[in-house]
Amino acid sequence: MGTQKQDFYGFLAQTSKTPVALEIVRAKGLWLEDTNGKKYLDLISGIAVSNLGHGNPEVIKAIKQQADKHTHLMVYGEYIQSAQVQFAKRICSLFPKTLNSVYFVNSGSEAVEGALKLAKKYTGRKEIISFKNAYHGSTHGALSVMGDDTLKTPYGPLLPGIKILPYNNIKAIQKITRKTACVIIEPIQGEGGTRVPERSFLKALEKQCRQTGALLITDEIQTGFGRTGKLFAFEHFGITPDIITIGKAMGGGLPIGGFVANRKIIQVLSDNPPLGHITTFGGHPLCCASGLAALEVLIKAKYYEAAAGKEKLFRTLLKHSAIKEIRGMGLMLAVEFNNEELCKKAIDKCLKKGIIVDWFLFCPTAMRIAPPLIIQEKEIKHACSVIISAIKELTSN
Repeated sequence: MGTQKQDFYGFLAQTSKTPVALEIVRAKGLWLEDTNGKKYLDLISGIAVSNLGHGNPEVIKAIKQQADKHTHLMVYGEYIQSAQVQFAKRICSLFPKTLNSVYFVNSGSEAVEGALKLAKKYTGRKEIISFKNAYHGSTHGALSVMGDDTLKTPYGPLLPGIKILPYNNIKAIQKITRKTACVIIEPIQGEGGTRVPERSFLKALEKQCRQTGALLITDEIQTGFGRTGKLFAFEHFGITPDIITIGKAMGGGLPIGGFVANRKIIQVLSDNPPLGHITTFGGHPLCCASGLAALEVLIKAKYYEAAAGKEKLFRTLLKHSAIKEIRGMGLMLAVEFNNEELCKKAIDKCLKKGIIVDWFLFCPTAMRIAPPLIIQEKEIKHACSVIISAIKELTSN
């Protein structure tokens, strides 16, 4: 009989040749514990998923209560299910009144797929515009609007009619025309290394979309549900998108995604043909119950309102000559190093010291810091002390 680790490599498909391979047996709050009893402080929230930390009691309670009622009943959209209806209504209450209808799916990637289909169907246009170093998921449509060729090339041909523009470049948005079905953009880029655009850029982008009739899609899958200091990142920039994609932290730790739009837009998926977008498990009642509970905890405690102060503390404490800059907003930060090798070694050393940080797909010179929003000053000081200690050990020679 093989060990669990052997079975992990033997039976599970691998996403890389060198997975982190931590064997975690329990997680609570900010901390993960492995089979040896070693504890790790989670500074990445499962990549922006565990915004409330791990094992929130209100979320666990909601999951158990829903499980006692029912789990899956029917493919999404056919039966009236209380968990879905309540969650959709609550989500819509957070957005401008023009964004008043939710389509639930299983993940962020599927949310992007649905949003792209919706834009093409509603406008009757075929061209889609995204941005350099964008990450929107790894399914074929989402991959097509990815802003980096390295991950795309092996899977071509992908969707035709895609234009990739430079991010945060006002002149480039003139390429958005009346042939453009939609523009999809991360209001703050994630895998590009936490890039915050100028407010004037997003305002100009919104204006160009309005003038040409292109739909503006903001991808809030990583930035949503309080991570940047607002419930959603587009709020920082004074814009109103036509479609918003959501996921990751949305489910309180369970898998769910969605896209939100005006009812007159989103209803085109229901006719000509009917079932224009369909999903079996989208809006799974357990995930909706979990997501609603997590959202209510987040709003009641207003954890996102403290994110700016916690960001400032990270910036104050993470001082070292090897750190070129710290980018980001709220608790979505990138610590940029002088070179890729040092960044990788620092991430590895932090893990050995019990601090979980990570890297970025399109910015290997930066360390990702995106802890649960519940993190407090004590844990921030401890984490920063360990990170600086790791950097000093690596640069002392």
